[in-house]
Amino acid sequence: MSTAKKIALVTGAGSGIGKAVALALLREGYATVLAGRRREPLDATLRESATGEAGLVIPTDVSDAKAVDALFATVKERFGRLDVLFNNAGVNAPAVPIEELPVTKWLDVINANVTGVFLCTRAAFALMKDQKPRGGRIINNGSISASTPRPNTAPYTASKHAVLGLTKSTALDGRKYDIACGQIDIGNADTGWADKFKQGVMQANGQIAPEPVIDLEHVARAVLYMASLPLEANVLTMTVMATKMPLVGRG
Repeated sequence: MSTAKKIALVTGAGSGIGKAVALALLREGYATVLAGRRREPLDATLRESATGEAGLVIPTDVSDAKAVDALFATVKERFGRLDVLFNNAGVNAPAVPIEELPVTKWLDVINANVTGVFLCTRAAFALMKDQKPRGGRIINNGSISASTPRPNTAPYTASKHAVLGLTKSTALDGRKYDIACGQIDIGNADTGWADKFKQGVMQANGQIAPEPVIDLEHVARAVLYMASLPLEANVLTMTVMATKMPLVGRG
């Protein structure tokens, strides 16, 4: 792999948004590291790319500090630098009333969605601030839920509010190292997980109603735009959503 290429790392690259973004980065010419908990879907993503030779699969649980350190050590050893980190890996919890939610489910969401972003950001800072040329870009996958919750989604909503705080803190603390950080908040991307939107989900008034979704390619193109900016420019937050989803006026 040529180290003259820009180097990108995508977490949760085996499916959904992470897969779409990893494939888009590979098409755009980035040498792309695909991270995720299971090797099989990561390998499948790489096989799907016409430029798979520019990709590297590294199975990683982002909630495990040692695993994250090993991931970034491999990136440094293989490429010598990192230009773009897309913090995408995350999980959800069952949509049940908060008083019925097991503490273990809460912790699963916080560990993956918040601690995972922190650990990868921490490791990216250590690499990006000392590489030459210095700096890089971190893009966090937030959510509409970073600002507006759905019913019975306390763990996910709390985690995405926390990600927004991490995004803003990272954007501020990264200035002295030429590290830019932004967040993309996605509404109803057409992943397998989003099939329920088409079938009908609970609204704020308690009714069940179907919602429109958007093609993953729109999300991938938005992330590519954020990644393409020079480091003196930054998209701090971007919302990409189905035009007619019930966000504006929700509640």
